[in-house]
Amino acid sequence: MADHYQLNLGSLRSSITLTLHTHHAARIWQGRAAREGVHSIMGMAGYISVTNLIKQTAAQDDPYADWAIVQLEEKLMQAKAGMLELTQQLDRIRQDLPTQIDMSDNLNIHPVTLPLYIGSQLGFLAVYLLTDYDTLVRRTLLAHHTALIGRVDMEAWIDDGAHLLRSLFGQAQRYRHAGVTRDDMAANNARANAAIEKLGLPPIDILEGHRRSQFAPPIIRRGAVAVDDADALAQEAGESSATVDETEDEV
Repeated sequence: MADHYQLNLGSLRSSITLTLHTHHAARIWQGRAAREGVHSIMGMAGYISVTNLIKQTAAQDDPYADWAIVQLEEKLMQAKAGMLELTQQLDRIRQDLPTQIDMSDNLNIHPVTLPLYIGSQLGFLAVYLLTDYDTLVRRTLLAHHTALIGRVDMEAWIDDGAHLLRSLFGQAQRYRHAGVTRDDMAANNARANAAIEKLGLPPIDILEGHRRSQFAPPIIRRGAVAVDDADALAQEAGESSATVDETEDEV
């Protein structure tokens, strides 16, 4: 007679950290809190909060959340390609270094290490992009220090890389919770009409569920939980996750 055991298995957990070497990347992570006369700028913590919300809502069969995931994935792929292009341009510049000179990486003697608590794949992809930017900034600063590029080019490379991340965060910040399901849309009920009036109509292939992001969660068909606007969640999460006080030299 077979013995029966009750298997009380917990959740799988992993400890993940991020190390940043430049103040430029740390500022992208932190964003900026609003103060008198100065508007707020979303940081990585706010972006992650929004993408966590979008993933949760997409699992509740909200076509607008699925649409947002598709748009963010496309934006991430564009930003990744843009960051790669900047890196390759810099690599070509570094080829002008005389062969008799060996140059190691310029790493911060006191980097900042941050714990990561991310519930969506779109969040991890953005963190990977931030690490690419951190590397780009390090190499750009080193290229300027070693006279491979001038200050104008250095600032342009750093600003162009930052713009790719800021643009991604701006895309996430524009997300608005629709509070509907595909059943609502098919029934053309009051919730659906309100969502269409506020947000427009999603592409038909997304609305019908034929096109979903590779990172979209499985749909759980149960009563949807009302969630407030994504901006409220991002504000609650807070924009600043780390403080960096060290002074950064050019190398």
